[in-house]
Amino acid sequence: MRSSSFDPSTGKRFMKHLRLATLALSALMLLPACASYAPAPDAFHQSIEQPYRLDSGDRLKVVVFGEEGLTNSYAVDKAGFVALPLVGEVPARGRSPEQVRQEITQRLAEGYLNKPDVTVQVEQYRPFFIMGEVATGGQYTYVPGMTVQNAIAVAGGYTPRAEQGSMDVTRESGGQILTGRMVPTDPLMPGDTVYVRERWF
Repeated sequence: MRSSSFDPSTGKRFMKHLRLATLALSALMLLPACASYAPAPDAFHQSIEQPYRLDSGDRLKVVVFGEEGLTNSYAVDKAGFVALPLVGEVPARGRSPEQVRQEITQRLAEGYLNKPDVTVQVEQYRPFFIMGEVATGGQYTYVPGMTVQNAIAVAGGYTPRAEQGSMDVTRESGGQILTGRMVPTDPLMPGDTVYVRERWF
């Protein structure tokens, strides 16, 4: 009759696998905490230092001195154009306000006005978006000088489950859509999308 006593080698193999499983689980639990912040791509900061690029949702204040019929507020439409009397549709998407001003001036000078004096300024910036672990996600008005923390405050603050150390921000820069991790004090730009992640523990 075979003995039913415990085999020491089986017990050792079991304990070895148990230790490996415990180490693997611990590593997985620590990974999100270690990877909770990585600097945003250089393009994020470069876009802030460069001249502002217009897109749909921006509203421009165009002043043509001496021409009240042309002086007005004009929105950049979904196709990326600004439509003005006389000059028609002027491409604005991806351009700076100064580049739009130059084209409006040139078109007015081509048969409409003698030496037109034009200024173009951003009257209202396109909105930013925020979602994830905030009280009220959605679309909000951008205010110059905003930080990620300001955006979170506008959205009603964090939920109890929010990861507050860093957030994912998606931004268009140089014709590319980039996503990077940013801290609350980092500056925000018009059109940015902020995603507040759920914390792991």
